[in-house]
Amino acid sequence: MRKQTIFLLTVATLATLLLTACGGETNPTIRIGSKEFTEQYLLGNMYEMILDEAGFDATYSPIGGTAENHGALVADEIDIYPEYTGTALLTQLEMTYDSSMTADDVYNTVKQEYGEQYDLTLLDATAFNNTYCLTLPKERADELGIQTVSDLSQKASDLVFGTTQEFTEREDGLPGLQEVYGGFNFAEVLGLDPGLLYAGIEEGDIDVTTCFGTDGQIAAYDLLVLEDDKGFWPPYPVAPIVRSDVLDENPEIATELNKLSALLDDATMSQLNWEVAGNGREADEVAREFLQQNGLITE
Repeated sequence: MRKQTIFLLTVATLATLLLTACGGETNPTIRIGSKEFTEQYLLGNMYEMILDEAGFDATYSPIGGTAENHGALVADEIDIYPEYTGTALLTQLEMTYDSSMTADDVYNTVKQEYGEQYDLTLLDATAFNNTYCLTLPKERADELGIQTVSDLSQKASDLVFGTTQEFTEREDGLPGLQEVYGGFNFAEVLGLDPGLLYAGIEEGDIDVTTCFGTDGQIAAYDLLVLEDDKGFWPPYPVAPIVRSDVLDENPEIATELNKLSALLDDATMSQLNWEVAGNGREADEVAREFLQQNGLITE
């Protein structure tokens, strides 16, 4: 019996050593979340693939909107998700945006406050600015004499506005627009799934919708982005937000994800978004192709 016990212990020890040598115990699990729209699907997939390549056991699941992702991060249910600095400033920190603030000012404010309030770390921000915007077909805009957000605010009563439910409630959404610009009393406001907004414009079910600065549909559908003439929206570059304890244990996470952020400018992100939203490709396929082409993953 003793020999059998020693034999079993020896086998167990060898198995442990083999697992360690093969990386079985050296691949920390990194849980990645994101919001539920095209650009975030792309970013979430990219984060997962890059960190897998770097030796982590990365998993990715989109989990909802801003509040859901932030809550999951603080509750230690995920470790990373991509967030827009303007959203973090206004929605989570509930701070006031001053139009004199630069993109760096917003980033640095969010970075400091997230560290102090939530023990979270912002990694490098992207070069693209996925700001909120309002858009409608150019022909319709010309017909109504609408070129700016101020124009729309005063002519909203004859128009149907289609947007996400989140936008109807956020301070950088419809409530904030009504406060800063006045007006914005649409004939009807429809809360729609993000994937249905441009379809609603194309089919004539809605007159105006929200957009993001990197949406590929803007050029493809010949839409006019209205000038934010009162500087209502802050800059919205995206930055990976990471639990600080996870980053302290795995500093290479910052190294790898910062490489990605450095590659993402407005034109690049717009094209990637269009590959998914316009050409019907899967987000993970587009993400993998981009990372391979730029040498961030090998397969």
